[in-house]
Order: sequence, then C-alpha cells, then structure tokens
Amino acid sequence: QVQLVESGGGTVQPGGSLRLSCAASGFTLDNYSIGWFRQAPGKEREGVSCISSSDARTYYANSMKGRFTISKDNAKNTVYLQIDSLKPEDTAVYYCATCELPNPWDFGSWGQGTQVTVSS
Repeated sequence: QVQLVESGGGTVQPGGSLRLSCAASGFTLDNYSIGWFRQAPGKEREGVSCISSSDARTYYANSMKGRFTISKDNAKNTVYLQIDSLKPEDTAVYYCATCELPNPWDFGSWGQGTQVTVSS
C-alpha cells in the first residue's frame, strides 16, 4: 500500500527557506517517481516538481525553476523539496505524490499535505 507522509511546513517570513520532507512507505523510491504539487485556497492545483525513480532526473514547472529543488534519499525512502526565497504567493498546502512519467504532472496517490505560510 502506497503511503506518503509530508512534513516540514510552517510559517516563515518572505525571503526565508523551508525544506519539506515526504516519507514513503509500502514501496521504494527505486520503483516510483515522486513529485510535489501545491494548492492554495481558491486556486487550482499547481504542479511543482517531480523526480524520477530510475535516474533521479528532475522536472520543474516553469514558474518553479530557480527557487525549488527536489531531491531524494533512497536509503531513507524520503523525498525532499527545498524552497528558497519564499514569497507570500508560495503560501499553500504542499502535497507529495507519485508522478506518472513520462508526464511529470500526472499525479497519482498523495499524502495529507503540509501547510506552508509565508507572511511577515
């Protein structure tokens, strides 16, 4: 059974950084590509990034390039999303999910999400 648990969200000031974690269980990262999407109140879901299972190739939405970095630690079965230079518009619930390559924005199972709030 695929299970994903996000953590690491919180409230930060503009310009700050956060590292979100996604702990996977029931499968290994060798077999599933994992990504992140976010959803802000009243807005549609927005794909952020995906990292492939086989070669750790990374994919970013155009608007996310530069401030977001996805990585994974296969030994810990955990995927990370580093977010730098946070802006108020980054405020959203961030979810990790399986991403169904070759379409990195085709998300499958996801976790409960972690809230990121950027506010002064």
